[in-house]
Amino acid sequence: MHFHNARKLVFILLINIISFTSCSKQKSKEKEIEVIDKKQYLPEKNEVDVMVLQKEVFKKEIVSNGKLVALQKNALKFEVSETLEKLYVKNGDYVKKGQTLAILKANTYQQALTKSEISLAKAELEFQDKLVGRGYDTFNKDSIPKKEYDMLGIRSGYKDAMHELNSAHYNLNGTKLIAPFNGKIANIEIKQYEQINAGEDIMTLINDAVFEVEFYLIESEISEVSIHDKIEITPFALRKTYEGHITTINPQVEKDGTILVKAKVKNDGNLLEGMNVKVFIQKDIPEQFIVPKEAVILRQNQEVLFLLKSGKTYWTYVQTTNENSSEYTVIPHPDKSSASLKPNDTIIISGNLNLAHDTEVSIKSTKSN
Repeated sequence: MHFHNARKLVFILLINIISFTSCSKQKSKEKEIEVIDKKQYLPEKNEVDVMVLQKEVFKKEIVSNGKLVALQKNALKFEVSETLEKLYVKNGDYVKKGQTLAILKANTYQQALTKSEISLAKAELEFQDKLVGRGYDTFNKDSIPKKEYDMLGIRSGYKDAMHELNSAHYNLNGTKLIAPFNGKIANIEIKQYEQINAGEDIMTLINDAVFEVEFYLIESEISEVSIHDKIEITPFALRKTYEGHITTINPQVEKDGTILVKAKVKNDGNLLEGMNVKVFIQKDIPEQFIVPKEAVILRQNQEVLFLLKSGKTYWTYVQTTNENSSEYTVIPHPDKSSASLKPNDTIIISGNLNLAHDTEVSIKSTKSN
């Protein structure tokens, strides 16, 4: 009986020891987790990019949308009517001045020319007879009084015959469509053997060596540009930039308050008539505080910059005065007595969206402007 009780007591002691050891291990693990969690939630310093403020030359950009217009662009037409016998070009072909582009059937006009040449020969004989009858033995116009020469030329039919011959030559030449200048062919809509009417548009010839860029500026911008100023254009259809210069500024304000400006741009072969382009005009403004656009943020509906002093943030109110595609020029806000900007100030340019005044931060990188 005593042995049985002793055995029971030993068993209970073993159970208690195991339970205590297990609890100790559990509490130890909980403490480790608590320490890890505390480490995870310890506040970290914000990392920011900064720049040192200096006064520099700011390249202000005036931006507009424009369109390319050919300096030379002609709708080509035949001066006479007939069937199209031959078409020598197609859309997109480059042609040279004087090149034959198309011809009409010329039989009718060739016969008219031959007939007018015969009529002229007959009229010349009649004219000579009348001159001889008046006592002139020469057909030289300069040796005959003008008044008498003209009268005899009309009576003999010589002048009419000359006029008919010139018309016949003109009509025969009109059966050929000739390029008046170098350029590219566009807008061909006719086909071989179609009936062509005199004065009908046959095709368009575009001189695309140099394009004119037409764009509009608002009244407040026009004082900042002048003739010969450089421009850059970027066609919406091409990832490429072209340089040009302003040639004309129209001295009239449109109803919508804009002013038409034209510039010239050389073509490298990729520009096309009617292309839509973005136009950039850069103007240099000296002695400016220049910051990236992302450095300026809104606080209480006011523009502010974050300055970094001794590892902490301080905001200062600013006004943006000029801008281009990536930067602002800034000045201390004139209505805020606390606003201050000076050379060598350290400005936070990224990581500033969630910053507050008097926040500790660490510098990730310092960038030059």
